[in-house]
Amino acid sequence: MGIYLNPKNAGFKEAIRSEIYVDKTGLIEYTNKYMNTEQKYICVSRPRRFGKSMALKMLAAYYSRGCDSQELFRGRKISRKKGFKEHLNRYDVICLNMQQFLIEAPDGSVTQYLEQEVTEELNAEYVEILKGRSMGLAAALRKIYAETDRQFVFLIDEWDCVMRERQNSETLQKQYLDFVRNLLKDQPFVALAYVTGILPVKKYGEHSALNMFTEYSMTDQDVFEEYTGFTEEEVKGLCRRYDMDFEETGSWYDGYTFIKYQHIYNPKSVVESMRRRRYSNYWTSTEVYDALKTYIEMDFDGLRPDIVHMLGGGRVRINTGSFRNDMKNFEVKDDVLTLLVHLGYLGYHFDSREVFIPNKEVIEEFESAMSVSGWPEVMRVLKASEKLLEYTVSGDAGSVAEALDRAHTEVASILTYNDENSMACAIGLAYYSARKDYVLIREFPSGKGFADIVFLPLPHTDKPALVVELKYAGSAGSAIQQIKERQYVQALEAYTGDILLVGINYDREKENKPHSCLIERAAKGK
Repeated sequence: MGIYLNPKNAGFKEAIRSEIYVDKTGLIEYTNKYMNTEQKYICVSRPRRFGKSMALKMLAAYYSRGCDSQELFRGRKISRKKGFKEHLNRYDVICLNMQQFLIEAPDGSVTQYLEQEVTEELNAEYVEILKGRSMGLAAALRKIYAETDRQFVFLIDEWDCVMRERQNSETLQKQYLDFVRNLLKDQPFVALAYVTGILPVKKYGEHSALNMFTEYSMTDQDVFEEYTGFTEEEVKGLCRRYDMDFEETGSWYDGYTFIKYQHIYNPKSVVESMRRRRYSNYWTSTEVYDALKTYIEMDFDGLRPDIVHMLGGGRVRINTGSFRNDMKNFEVKDDVLTLLVHLGYLGYHFDSREVFIPNKEVIEEFESAMSVSGWPEVMRVLKASEKLLEYTVSGDAGSVAEALDRAHTEVASILTYNDENSMACAIGLAYYSARKDYVLIREFPSGKGFADIVFLPLPHTDKPALVVELKYAGSAGSAIQQIKERQYVQALEAYTGDILLVGINYDREKENKPHSCLIERAAKGK
């Protein structure tokens, strides 16, 4: 038993002894299902601090012959599944963290150092088979399998760190990919290979031959959706346990959406907010915003308007197909936006192929990145947004219209009004600061249609709800009338506080004061 070969279960034991542990052992049912099948090569990519390393510690504790983990898994979800005992602590496991080898390897000889370290442990475990032989890691494993019929489970963390941190070293990348391919592809000693990273595995030029892997990424997690982060039910349970507000927790940390699970929460941030019993930037605070700043400043036509559009609560359709799954080669703006999905800065809706900023925590990261770069006009709008909200809540429609005129002048060079949809994004940007106290919902289903924007106050506030209807080349009065006729307020009947009806019109023919506004207080029971 060693560091890399058949590790013990101390890592998983530490996880389940933590103050907050959410049972994700159901993942093992899928890895057991794929064992010794054509789907045995699994690559799961997620953003940093989304539980990748913890999953590997769990798998190591389950499969490794180097420990007895039956008690650790007793009562866990996997213990009630068929095949639980069949695979429990039955395999030779090789567990690798590529970040460690990249840091420790002398002169960049990552693969040589890895082979040396792992082969040393194999020689100690299989001394009679390998004694006196000098061979590489793959050859040694083939020899062991030939004489013992023992297969290996490979668990590789940070598999893509060579690609991410040695972006300009094509020689090192080629050597590394050749090594991984030779070690795993079509080898009879591989029972399962589960690798994790931030980026998917394909499209590294001619060395994209790691095509034996099935990829589960932030654009399609497939069967691993519920293991990507915390689910809605898991977060509800934690909120009850720690007496935290579920709605506010969602506004901060929800927003990652897949096909079956429409609400996936950032696990790192949820755990920290529950432990500390307050909401803040926990995930984004683990890394400086320079990386995000670098990407949103790239000179691709349409990228800046798309970022501003999303800051205003809008969504942007993208094509993820051209992304080469690295952090260097970008050909169009969609490549940049796709990378931001994999990094966790954007959510992705599979059916509509749209990206969006997922939650308050990430929105603030965008604000931080923009505040130190070339977005002065946007930052002025954001800073003025608090005053705009004050005018709205106090019913000062004239000041609201004037403030929207100023905001529109600031961002007109980046984001133009072409229709009510683009107008809604600009209005959402102008009300940016409202996200501290409100949940902003675009196209809110209510009454006999969809309200353009609804601002639902978070429980800790005493502010009124806002139902906003927008008109493009119409009138603010007709916007208010539409709210009433289509009974948009009906959907808020469970809300007991005040509700303001806000009608906003934009008339591009009026150069000096293109915006007009009317604000009414909804009658109770209407």
